[in-house]
Amino acid sequence: MSDNDIRPFRIDIPQADLDDLRERLARTRWIDEVPGAGWERGVPTAYLRELAGHWAEKFDWRAVEAELNAHPQFTTTIAGQNLHFLHVRSPHADAIPLLLIHGWPSSVVDFLDLIGPLTDPSEPGMPAFHLVIPSLPGYGFSGPLTELGWNDGKVASAFAELMARLGYDRYGVQGGDHGAFIAPVLARVDAEHVLGVHVNALVTFPTGDPADFAALTEAEQGRLAAMKRFQDDGAAYMNLKGSRPGTIAQALADSPTGQLGWIVEKYREWSDQSRPLEDAVDRDRMLANVSIYWFTETARSVANYYYERFHDASMFAPKAKGTVPTGVAVFKDGDYAIRRFAEQAHTVTHWSEFFSGGHFPALEVPELLAGDIREFFGSR
Repeated sequence: MSDNDIRPFRIDIPQADLDDLRERLARTRWIDEVPGAGWERGVPTAYLRELAGHWAEKFDWRAVEAELNAHPQFTTTIAGQNLHFLHVRSPHADAIPLLLIHGWPSSVVDFLDLIGPLTDPSEPGMPAFHLVIPSLPGYGFSGPLTELGWNDGKVASAFAELMARLGYDRYGVQGGDHGAFIAPVLARVDAEHVLGVHVNALVTFPTGDPADFAALTEAEQGRLAAMKRFQDDGAAYMNLKGSRPGTIAQALADSPTGQLGWIVEKYREWSDQSRPLEDAVDRDRMLANVSIYWFTETARSVANYYYERFHDASMFAPKAKGTVPTGVAVFKDGDYAIRRFAEQAHTVTHWSEFFSGGHFPALEVPELLAGDIREFFGSR
């Protein structure tokens, strides 16, 4: 068997690992809670304690395994790194190959509710898709990383190789969070094969031109202010992982409760703020993602991702505007994209703004995300 081979894969977490998780959760040393402290100071102990109890006693990991294993999964080796992916082909012969790229704190689980609607749409005439859904290198069942240097450019090149290895000469790309960084890079390194890029949670940067600021709409001003609040008060996790990944990784690797709090904080802060957290994002979907981070022992690899980006000289270096047609979906919360800034870096041919959903639309409002993907790629 060569490194280029595509190998069938099934998830089967040993029972001993499930038992170990429950035992560790039961031994959690809980911090006290100062009266009056809320989410603005981090995850409240009472909430986290109840959620950890649900994870230990009621959450059904085997059901998650079965749901994932119901779809064809594979691994292959690219640039010396194991790469796990779902490959779900549409029954429609004219389906468009589409690569779906997750971010943090997400996994392939995020896309489960998109698989049916995208591969086999219910209404005649809707575009259908062959889906390739990888775990990012170093994440989940692609991890852990075996070497340094896996920045956005290297990941994008690996995904280009994956699509070529699967025989897809022309394909689309969709991504959010990390995926919204990687998808445009992939379109640059593999422009002759990428027919279009669709992103959510795109990060756009002000041009510095006073005329651009003066022309911002009220909604755009609100997004710019929200991005500033995130940079000032919500980016500590990113700065820590981007500067000292090994330190935080050790804490997360040793404590499932710590891993849970680290992740659930972001679900609370980045999801639709007009809805209670567990109305916006299903509790068991959150725990499925946290479980994957825990069981695959990828805390080091995941934290290192930010270090690579922060120390990548090409990340913010001047570059030519991307030429591949780009569609952008902007959801109500946790999404800061501004079109006039996006158009400085990308050839934007489609722009949608939604009044619900947040940073995790595949989990929060999958029907809206699926519809926007169809609309964009249906015109390609």
